[in-house]
Amino acid sequence: MGEEPRKMKPTTIRGRGAADNPPNRFERSSFERDPEADDPDLADTDSSPSPTTQFIADATRSIVSRNTSPDIPFDASINPYRGCEHGCSYCYARPSHEFLGLSAGLDFETKILVKYDAPALLRKELSSRKWVPTPLSISGVTDAYQPVERRLRLTRGCLEVLAEFRNPVGIVTKNRMVARDADLLAGLATHDAAMVFLSMTTLDPSLSRRLEPRASTPSQRLEAMKALANAGVPVGVMVAPVIPGLNEQEIPAILEAAASAGAKHAGLVLLRLPLAVAPLFEDWLDRHEPGKKDRILGRIRSMRGGRLNDSRFSERMSGSGAFAEIINAMFTASCNRFGINQQVHRLSTAAFRRPDASTDRQLHLFD
Repeated sequence: MGEEPRKMKPTTIRGRGAADNPPNRFERSSFERDPEADDPDLADTDSSPSPTTQFIADATRSIVSRNTSPDIPFDASINPYRGCEHGCSYCYARPSHEFLGLSAGLDFETKILVKYDAPALLRKELSSRKWVPTPLSISGVTDAYQPVERRLRLTRGCLEVLAEFRNPVGIVTKNRMVARDADLLAGLATHDAAMVFLSMTTLDPSLSRRLEPRASTPSQRLEAMKALANAGVPVGVMVAPVIPGLNEQEIPAILEAAASAGAKHAGLVLLRLPLAVAPLFEDWLDRHEPGKKDRILGRIRSMRGGRLNDSRFSERMSGSGAFAEIINAMFTASCNRFGINQQVHRLSTAAFRRPDASTDRQLHLFD
């Protein structure tokens, strides 16, 4: 009788949410990683070396992206980065990398496209007479405060332009680095032109490290929230994503901690698993929460019409069914209990200006 093939343990790569590159749905060929080829000594362990992150210049000549989705609360967004080092296993933006000929898996967190001229592109956009002042979202898809921002400072460069023009901005991030820019955000806030949401999935640092390997710890995000609130910047918390069977019981505690840190606003998003994200998240469950996998996937299906994802605009953020109703009711009751969402805060374009407007008018006298 032949020897039975050795059973491989699910592989976890240090500091990464994904463990492999699933095939790109637009490509005919794909590359399959062989852990034994990487390092035979690690082939039977649950941890492999982390691949090096590559930063690739993005030659796109535009910076403002438009959105027409009825369930997203902004019409325009900017971001110097495509892909995200944070490596969140559940990130709904992963399939966007497939449009670049890359994978939604490891490629998404290790091949980051960078718009090095993002501040200059934004200045050109806002200076144009065609620009109609409107609130801009930062990090509407991938996180603009991912680790490389500490070195490149492109997001700060964009904020400097927004502050100069007094164009309103809303930010969602899971990185404490946003507090670095409290000076610019506080200046905009005096014109009702800035708001920041810190995204919180859990207060458990161990779970956070596994779900969001390179994001700031929960306590660091709360510290950033407090620093911004003390600087006069309106802050909120995004309880997102809520993963049924894993973290929904933390909703009251997250909101209480956020309120103590100065949050006056909150939002909630149920887990979304579009396209390649579903198998990537299932693989994450195999590696980190195998005992809870069936319960988690079953509850997701109960909120998504029997599927792992429901892309309908009216359902994709909030879900449907009894369990979704319970989660949303828990969120609403907790907000009321801790004094969150008691007032609506709207960003204002009233203070928008073009700093060189007078010079521009004089030049046009010669047109």
